[in-house]
Amino acid sequence: MDRRRFMAGTATATAGALVVFAGASPGSAQEASGTTAATGADGSGGDHVKGLTAITQVFGAGQKLVAVAVEYDREIDGRTLSTSTFTVTDRTVTKVYTNRSADLAERARYGRYVIVELSPDDTAAALWVTQQGGGTPPTGGTGTGDSGGGVGAGGPKVGDTTPGGTIVAAKATLAQAGTVTTAHGTQYPASTTALTTDAVKNLIVDDFQQFTFADPATGQTLNYNLFVPKDYNPRKSYPLVLFMHDASVVNVATEGPLVQGLGAVCWASPEDQARHEAFVLAPEYGSVVIDDDYLPSTLFDATANLVESVTQQYSIDRKRRYTTGQSMGAMMSLGLNIKYPDLFAAAFIVAGQWPEAQAAPLAKKDLWILVSADDTKAYPGEQAITAVIQEQGTQVSTALWDGQSTAAEFAVDVRSMKAQRTPVNFAAFEAGTVVPTGSTTSAHMATWQVAYTIPGIRDWIMRQSM
Repeated sequence: MDRRRFMAGTATATAGALVVFAGASPGSAQEASGTTAATGADGSGGDHVKGLTAITQVFGAGQKLVAVAVEYDREIDGRTLSTSTFTVTDRTVTKVYTNRSADLAERARYGRYVIVELSPDDTAAALWVTQQGGGTPPTGGTGTGDSGGGVGAGGPKVGDTTPGGTIVAAKATLAQAGTVTTAHGTQYPASTTALTTDAVKNLIVDDFQQFTFADPATGQTLNYNLFVPKDYNPRKSYPLVLFMHDASVVNVATEGPLVQGLGAVCWASPEDQARHEAFVLAPEYGSVVIDDDYLPSTLFDATANLVESVTQQYSIDRKRRYTTGQSMGAMMSLGLNIKYPDLFAAAFIVAGQWPEAQAAPLAKKDLWILVSADDTKAYPGEQAITAVIQEQGTQVSTALWDGQSTAAEFAVDVRSMKAQRTPVNFAAFEAGTVVPTGSTTSAHMATWQVAYTIPGIRDWIMRQSM
């Protein structure tokens, strides 16, 4: 699997088509004009369909519609299915198989569900559509801004409420183009009836709950997402990871931080939770919290108060709270570590910076910093910070990595850096390696599309304690 295709679940891929209809919010199930929801009316296979579920996964570049689960009234013989059994438009069918539930699977199992997997590379697959991240920075900005320029210089300013991205509803329409045979040999003939999804399953995203925090200290209100470990036991003590999004996600639906990329959901994946049971906290900011003037709004302090509030509500280990974020969120992670030195045990800083004149307190923190050498503001900014950290007597490991590395190659890179046993690790993607060929994404944004696919860094973070 290509490292850029890290999914929130386990999908396999193989070629047919599907129409995706844009909507207003994640998980909505509006009916498309001229289609029939779930059932047909011509005496064909469509008559035996009980429902259709759109299945989504989150990738480094955001959430995508990757499959449709077709529920029949009887168990289906998967041996008779092929990628041409279902016709879909504007999408590429990669695999068709049976399952016992509306879920992706590594291998087929007899069941009433037919899973129609779709290529995540299709243009129509994208459910998180950002208006930012082009390769040409705006005039005056060349650093941490989520449009490729600085958050302040030529980018969004503190208090800006302009959304930088759009969440598209997961919606699909398909037709049964070939014969479907039940496990007992009954044949459901092909049909031209168009069937529309009437439910949505958002892998991992649906495992988060949405809440609102009214902070009496600042007067601010924060919407946030919270993942609670599956088998939460209040008699145990759990770590907590705070993820803070970039400026492109401001003022969207509360679920925005979950669908924009892997920064939040990777920590809540079944694989990560099996290694490190943890709470995951992801606020949705209604406005830009901080820009390149480094004078944050009161949402900055409200975030620290939110962490304390959640800690008090659940059995969370105060010595194992962690923070991470990209761009604006990385800047907030650095700033929070400076202002609230006892709040977090470690931080994963992705494509952000802070004034080096204020950086001395970071010498006492455990940090893993990741940035692209092509990021003309965050890269020198992080170099300046690490220079200050070293001047304070703290050891810093540094390395240049190939941003196009495979998962196995990244694992070697991480192990090599861990072997140096330093409290601060500074890795940079070599110039020209992080942006895929032909892509218009800025190196700044491309950094976090890769950063959260590297599990070894997360493992290191989760092992730190105050």
